[in-house]
Amino acid sequence: MFKITDLAVEKAKHILSVEGKTGWGFRVFMAGSSCCGPSFGMDIAENPTDGDKVVEKDGLKVFIAGDASEKLDGMGIDFVDDGQQQGFVITGGQPSSCSTEHGGSCG
Repeated sequence: MFKITDLAVEKAKHILSVEGKTGWGFRVFMAGSSCCGPSFGMDIAENPTDGDKVVEKDGLKVFIAGDASEKLDGMGIDFVDDGQQQGFVITGGQPSSCSTEHGGSCG
C-alpha cells in the first residue's frame, strides 16, 4: 500500500490551490534506474493516464504510473522541512547505505 502523510496532503493541497489547480493531483512515475534501484519523479497532473493506480487521502489524489506501482508498494509521500530545504520526498525506499555520495558505492 502507498501512504501519504497528513503533512504531505496539507502542503500539496495548498500548492495546488495557489497554482489554481484545485482538484488536480500529484503523479508519481519512474524516472530512471541505477545500481541502487529505481528513482522516481513527481509532477502535478489533472487526471490519471491509462494504467495509473489512483490513491486518495483527504481529497488529495496521487496517480501512480503503472510501471512504478509495484516498486512503490510499501512506500509513500511525505513533506520535509528541515529549516534549510523543504519539499516532497518518497519514503520507505532503499537504505541510505546504498548512497554514492561522498565516495560511497552501490556494489
